[in-house]
Formats: sequence, C-alpha cells, structure tokens
Amino acid sequence: MVTLLEKLFLENKKLNAGELRQRYGVICGSLGIFLNIILFIGKFIAGTISSSIAITADAFNNLSDAGSSAVTLIGFKLAGAKPDPSHPFGHGRMEYISGFVVAASILIMAFELLKNSAAKILHPSPVEFSMLSVLILAVAIVVKAYMAYYNRRIGTKIDSAAMRATSMDSLSDMIATSVVLAATLVGHYTGLNIDGFCGVMVSFFIFYAGISAARETLNPLLGQPPEKDFVDEIEQIVMAHEGVYGIHDLIVHDYGPGRQMITLHAEVPAQGNILELHDEIDLIEMELKEKLGCMATIHMDPIVTDDKETADLKNDLKAILEKLDEHISMHDFRMVAGPSHTNLIFDVVVPYELKMSEKEVINKIQELVKKELGRNYYTVINVDKTYVM
Repeated sequence: MVTLLEKLFLENKKLNAGELRQRYGVICGSLGIFLNIILFIGKFIAGTISSSIAITADAFNNLSDAGSSAVTLIGFKLAGAKPDPSHPFGHGRMEYISGFVVAASILIMAFELLKNSAAKILHPSPVEFSMLSVLILAVAIVVKAYMAYYNRRIGTKIDSAAMRATSMDSLSDMIATSVVLAATLVGHYTGLNIDGFCGVMVSFFIFYAGISAARETLNPLLGQPPEKDFVDEIEQIVMAHEGVYGIHDLIVHDYGPGRQMITLHAEVPAQGNILELHDEIDLIEMELKEKLGCMATIHMDPIVTDDKETADLKNDLKAILEKLDEHISMHDFRMVAGPSHTNLIFDVVVPYELKMSEKEVINKIQELVKKELGRNYYTVINVDKTYVM
C-alpha cells in the first residue's frame, strides 16, 4: 500500500529533501490514522463480544495510535515550515517534539492498561470465546507487522526519529496483540483465565516501546553528539585540503533533520599567506554545504610548522599526555621561550569518562612535564570537552 502511495504522490515529482520528508510524513501519518481506526473498530467489537479486558484495552491502544499518527502527521507539516524572524533556523525540531508526544501517549496507555489489568486479576470475570474475535486479532497482528515494517523502512530512508518511534509502537502492538490472542486461545482450550495477567504483560511491552521511543526523540532535543560516520565525513572533506594540518573543536548544531550547522577550528601554517588560506577555508565551507547540506563556519588556528624545536616539544608533550590517558588529545600548541623558563601553551580535550577534575588534570600534566622535560618548562593549559563521539 505504501509503495502504491509512493508512486502516486512521489514518483516523477521534482522535490527537494525537505519536501520529500514532508510528503513521506503525510503519507505514513495518514495511512497510520486509517489503519489504526479500522483496528480499533475491529478489536472493540471483538472485546465486546468476548468480554475481554485485554482485547478491549488493546483496541483503545489502537485508538491512541491513531492519535499518535495524527500528531506525527502534524509534526511533519509544522517541521516543513520555512524559517521566519522568530525561528531563523526553521522548525525542524517539531519532528522531534511530535515523536516525543507519541512516546508520551504510549507510556500513558501502558499505565492505564496496567491499572485495568491489575483490577481484572483481583476481580476476574469469564472471557467468552469467539472465532470472530480470533480472526480479528490474527488480522490485526498482520496489519501491525506491516505498519512496523513500512514505518521503519521510511524512517531509515529519511532518517526520521519520529517515524522510528511509530515503528517501535507498531512492533510493540503486534507483540501485545499476539499475547492477547494467546490468552484467548489458552482460556478456551484449558479453562484458565489469564486475561488479566496477559494484560499486565502487554502493558510492560508497551512501557518498553514508550521508553525506547522517548529516548530516541528526546536525545536530539537535549543535544546528543552527531553520528560517528557524519563526523568522519566532515573530517575527510576538511583534511583533503593541503592547507589544513588538523581540525579540532568540531561542533554540530542540530536544528532538525537536514538542518545541521557545523563549527570547527582548522589548523593552518602560521607562515602561510593569510589571503590564500582564507580563500581555501571559504572553499571548504562551500564544499561542506554542497556535499553534506550543512552551513559551516571555520575558524583558522595558525600553527608553527617550520620550527624543529617546536615540533619536537609538541611530540614529546603528546607522549606525556598518552601516559596520563590515551584518549586525551591536544591542540593549539604554542611555545614561548624566555631567559629563565619556557611556557608551553596548549588546549587539551579530556574524555568525560576520565575521573579527574580539570584542576587535577592540569596539575598532573604539569608534574609530568617537569619530570620528563625539565623544571624550566611551565604549562599554560585550557581544558576542553569533546562535542562529538
């Protein structure tokens, strides 16, 4: 069905990346509303016929899913709105917000189902067997499996956290309905009334789906690090230029899917022609925009590349830092020699996992420098944290 809708609304259409995302969001959201309403009607009829709390709760879960699909659809429409004076970076994060609303609705439904199932365990009532109910549940399992598949496929294709959250919701619904169907069959063939217990199991499945979906949509809003593949691609593009000797302080600002901004520091030779280097940096910024679709701002950091003493001291200092922790890196190294002592000025990037305070890191490096290089060397250190994985 999704493939047919893709052909009708997307094939032979000249759409940019933002328009394509929006069309996919509308297609999947609309189809989700339609299918979930059909499932709600079918399961509600089955639950009423069989007097099953698990089937009825599962029906209202599908009604909640229809609302979630509507939220996803609205989220994609709002996310596609153009930048305005109040939101100069666009509205792309609305997609994350809509995904989080879906996750919240999943958790609320799980809590309600858990409460009703506990009541059914404490006050059990007979469940009537009906072949119509069994048939409806079996069809619902197939439909939910299909919904999980197409939401995951499209979510991966357009890199949408909201659609992956919807896929997780559909997968949990498929498992939940399978448990409800098993409870119906067990009750009929063995006489055991496990309807309430299966309702509790279903609620735990839904809780897990809600927490997973919330994590995937909340992390981008809080400011998660960019994917390693994306960082590697940035480094490859920048370092491919001969005038760049290294990069550091890379930050990716995420304003929604397809709306990233990059800032970084590029190390360039201090003895180079400033106008030529500036032109090279401009070319790199344009290349990043063309290849990755990201606005980029690059700060030039001049480094000494033609002085052997500076180069040797820099290598010695890197070896010292490795002794402290192999994951500590260094940049912006400068040496200022004086009549009585030499200042080594540099920044260090300390991993979050290192169980030392900034003051302890600075003191330990100073101690190792005096031990390894001599007491006439002093360090002036700025401690940084990395913003990428």
